[in-house]
Amino acid sequence: MAAKRLVPLTKFGRAMFNMRHFNQVGLLSDDMLQETPDVKEAIRRLPKDVQDERNFRLAVAIDLSCAKSVLPKEQWTTPEKDDPYLQPYLIQVWKENKEREEWNSQ
Repeated sequence: MAAKRLVPLTKFGRAMFNMRHFNQVGLLSDDMLQETPDVKEAIRRLPKDVQDERNFRLAVAIDLSCAKSVLPKEQWTTPEKDDPYLQPYLIQVWKENKEREEWNSQ
């Protein structure tokens, strides 16, 4: 599922993307979402291989953070590789929650 890119690929967008630290430890934007109940449900719905990739990225980032280090620049996440993989699932969870609220209010 392709989702809309969160960071525009303009010169300013690239500068803003590179100012954030998470790309230097190999994380994607969706890896940085606060784990609310909606986000946890969206993560639960991810295919197993995507969940495993996410967990691996988080483990590497934690290890690098503990070592006060970053990945070599060639391995940093670029705006082109920053795929909003969780967004379609999160939007679906929000729609279902809204529908549930409307149903319960009747």
